[in-house]
Amino acid sequence: MSKLFTAYRVLAITVGIFLLAACIDWLLHRADSGIPDLWWLWMMHGYVYIAYLVVAVPFIRKAGWPLNFVALIVVAGLIPILMFVVEHHVSEKYKREHPEVVPA
Repeated sequence: MSKLFTAYRVLAITVGIFLLAACIDWLLHRADSGIPDLWWLWMMHGYVYIAYLVVAVPFIRKAGWPLNFVALIVVAGLIPILMFVVEHHVSEKYKREHPEVVPA
């Protein structure tokens, strides 16, 4: 379960970074800043988001948490900055319930 937890955290942070970078790029592109469109950020976010869902849903189910957590993780990957907040709360909840994963 600890490998699944680590994979969840890495993918959650990666999805958050790609989403935030893609949104910033979109805003700069809309403002005619002259920078080239980094369309591949959206594509990478999509691929990593799918991998995140493939890891996060089993992680939440194995942790024995209710289905509203699954809905929360799905929505978190679509709203900038929310991913970091949700990842923090999920990690803290998991560490409280499973103290063996906290490094000594």
